[in-house]
Amino acid sequence: MPSRVLDFPVFDADNHMYETTEAFTEFLPEEYGGLIKYVEVEGRTKIAVKNRISDYIPNPTFEVVAAPGAQEEFFKHGNPEGKSRREIMGRGIRALPAFRDPEPRLKLMDELGIDRALMWPTLASLLEERLRDDPPATHAVVHALNQWMHEHWTFDYENRIFPTPVITLPILDKAIEELEWVVERGAKIILVRPAPAWGFMGPRSMALPEYDPFWKKVQEAGVLVGMHASDSGYQRYYNEWEGVRDGEMLPFKGRLSGFAVITQHQGRAIIDTVASLIGHGLCTRFPDIKFTPVENGSNWVRPLVADMSHAWEHNPHAFDENPVEVFKRNIYVHPFHEEDPRGLIELLGAEQVLFGSDYPHPEGMSDPITFVDELEGLPHDTVAKVMGGNLSRLMGVDADKKVA
Repeated sequence: MPSRVLDFPVFDADNHMYETTEAFTEFLPEEYGGLIKYVEVEGRTKIAVKNRISDYIPNPTFEVVAAPGAQEEFFKHGNPEGKSRREIMGRGIRALPAFRDPEPRLKLMDELGIDRALMWPTLASLLEERLRDDPPATHAVVHALNQWMHEHWTFDYENRIFPTPVITLPILDKAIEELEWVVERGAKIILVRPAPAWGFMGPRSMALPEYDPFWKKVQEAGVLVGMHASDSGYQRYYNEWEGVRDGEMLPFKGRLSGFAVITQHQGRAIIDTVASLIGHGLCTRFPDIKFTPVENGSNWVRPLVADMSHAWEHNPHAFDENPVEVFKRNIYVHPFHEEDPRGLIELLGAEQVLFGSDYPHPEGMSDPITFVDELEGLPHDTVAKVMGGNLSRLMGVDADKKVA
C-alpha cells in the first residue's frame, strides 16, 4: 500500500526504465551492424560505441542495479561521516521485471501510489555525445531505440505510462522525420538533449532559426519537450581544467576532485540550454511550446532568472520580450527532493513546478510520494498542482481521475 493517502492524482515527471541489451540493436539497419556492441572486459560487460568502450554506466546490462533511493539520505543530508560511494550505495539488487516492462511497472506504480508517470530511458543518455562526429549514425541508432521503445513499452501505455522517445537534431530533415514518426504513434512528449546539436559542420544551438521548421512541427503537434539531464558534452571543458586529455563523463565515478564536485553541481548545461531557448528567441517565435527540464534540479533557476533580469534591465534591445516572463510562460521545472521546492514555487508560481522522483534510480526517492512532505503547509490546490495537476495539463490527460 502507498505510504500516504492522497486525494488527488499523482503524475511523476521522472520515472525510468532500464533498457535491455537489444534496445539499441534490435532495429538497427544492417549497414550499422556493430555500431553498438556489448563486450567483456576483465569479467565485466561493457557497452562499446563505434568500437570505443564506455564506462559511463558501470553495468549497462542492468542485471544488477542499485536499490531505488540508495542515495536519498546522501543528497538530503550530505555525507558528514565521509562514507565512500560504495558504502552509500549499499548492496545492489537484481533488477525487477517492473524496471524493464510496462505491465509489472503498472502494478508497482499502484503499490507506490503513482497514478501516471513519464518514463525516461536510462542508458540512452550516452548515445548522442559518443556519436557526435557521425550524424547519420546518430539518427540511425536513435530511431532504432525509438522503434524498440514503441514495440516494448508503446508511447502511451494505458494512459498511465508515457515513455519519452528521443529526437536527435544533427540533420534537420531527419529530426522532422523522427518527430512525425513518434507523433503518429501516439507520443505526447519527446526527449531532446540539453546540448548543442552536432551536425556536419560541428555544433550549434537548437534554438537558432535554422531549426524553426522543426519547432513549427513541435508546436503544431502540441507535444511537451522534455529535456532530461544527459551527457551534454561538457566533460570536454571540465577536462581542460583538470588537465585530462581525453576522458568521458563518468557520473557514477566513486571519487571526484574538489573542482569537479563544485562545478558539476552548477547545472551549466541546462543553464546554457534554457538561456539559448530564450536568448536566441525560440520561445518568442514559438510561444506555445512547453519545455520541461527534468532531473536537472532547480538550484540553477534563481541565478539564471537574476541574470535574465539584469540583461533585460541593461540590454532590453537584445530581446523581443522580457526573458523572465518568457521563462515563466515556456519553462516548467522539476526540482530535486532535497532542494527547496517551496522557494521555487514562490519564485516561479505553482503552475511552473513539477514533482518527479527519479524512481528507481539510486539518486532518487525510494518512496516517491513522500515528496508531498516537502510541500507541507502550502494550500491543498498548490500541492495537487505540483504533484500531478500541472503535468496532467501539459500532457493533455484527465487531471481529476485517480487510478492508483
